Amino acid sequence: MFRLPALVALTLAIAFGGGAWSASWMLKATSGFGAIRLGSWSAYPDLQTEDADPFAKAHRAGDGRILLGRAEGLVFTAESDETGARLSGRCSYEISGSTPPARFWTLRVTDAAGNPLDAPERVPVSLNSWTTLRNVDGSFRIRLGAAPSSGNWIWLDSDGGVSFVLTLIDTPTAASVSMVELDMPRISLIGCADA
Repeated sequence: MFRLPALVALTLAIAFGGGAWSASWMLKATSGFGAIRLGSWSAYPDLQTEDADPFAKAHRAGDGRILLGRAEGLVFTAESDETGARLSGRCSYEISGSTPPARFWTLRVTDAAGNPLDAPERVPVSLNSWTTLRNVDGSFRIRLGAAPSSGNWIWLDSDGGVSFVLTLIDTPTAASVSMVELDMPRISLIGCADA
């Protein structure tokens, strides 16, 4: 007597629950289509424009963050080093090279969810184009790790995966058609702490 209604209720619960879960997972897994990848770095140039796909618009609405428009700048995120290995908060890295042309840029470290790391007081957690020491040719080397380093250094000591976020402000790169030809900084693994 109650077998058929219970079976229908179970089927509907699985269908609606599975659909809601898969939609939520998809929105968290990507910021939409149209990503460009340059080495370890990826960006979504159309994320804040009216040309953004429906997934990007839904992600933007659910995320609640203010994003840069195409004319304002471009945000690149790296989740792996040059070898393709996932970035870890227990390792040390070196970011070297140069950025694409920009009036101003910042480099910071976030956890896997995109939130800033909980850092001790008075340690550098980010660098920008005004505070970064450079070589004569304009290139730079930035060390990221738990142990302080001379020159450019950003504190990195966290459990779990991390991401490096490079934000280019007022850059012609955002409007460039040939973004795939840009030179991006290299991310090299120095070493990891023993677990």
